[in-house]
Amino acid sequence: TFGRAAGCIISAGNRKCMYVPPGFAHGFCVLSDVAEFHYKCTALYAPAHERGILWNDPALGIAWPVDQRAAILSEKDLGNPPLATAEINYTYARQ
Repeated sequence: TFGRAAGCIISAGNRKCMYVPPGFAHGFCVLSDVAEFHYKCTALYAPAHERGILWNDPALGIAWPVDQRAAILSEKDLGNPPLATAEINYTYARQ
């Protein structure tokens, strides 16, 4: 599944959720004026181990449901590299 994307619309109305295994990239796009987003994590947040990839990298082919020119992103997210040049240093191992 490396380099492939999947997505779904999550809302209070449809009560869906998504499991993202450790080491998988993930992101979200808020489609309303206000949203609350909750994470359940497998470990404490470790900023030194955080990595990112460009949210609209054409190689990923993510069909974001917004006008990409009007998207509001954090400075951190704006600086992420495309997948082809991102630091890949994660190996998934079952425990």
